[in-house]
Amino acid sequence: MQKHNLKRITKNRKVISVGRGGKRGKTSGRGGKGQTARAGHKVRPEMRDIIKKLPKLRGYDFKTIKKYDVLNINVGDLDTLFSSGDTVSPTTLVENGFLSIYKGKNPRVKILGDGEISQKLSIVKCVVSKQAKTKIEKAGGSIK
Repeated sequence: MQKHNLKRITKNRKVISVGRGGKRGKTSGRGGKGQTARAGHKVRPEMRDIIKKLPKLRGYDFKTIKKYDVLNINVGDLDTLFSSGDTVSPTTLVENGFLSIYKGKNPRVKILGDGEISQKLSIVKCVVSKQAKTKIEKAGGSIK
């Protein structure tokens, strides 16, 4: 073993300079004045305020929110658009250009009873009101 191979057990401690240039001068790492400079300071977490507001936002007045968007069509419109013996469904309404695709899918359709119908139509995959149902069945049509 030679002298230059020897190593100390403990390293030299760094001399900490005090004042403006040092790491632990003036405020000693406690920042500026006020609450954060005092011992035992505690800042209210920002996340707590967000969590406290959540129950009010989540499910608040949920009855007014529309769950499904339904497009309404009157029986009188179907009478002009389709001929006798045709089937009425969301896909046929999109193909004929009466409706457009909604959010990448065929729209949900509800048939309402406004107007008159004289043709025999079979209705598939549509929600039908009571008044529209009686008019369609009176004309000889069917609802599936």
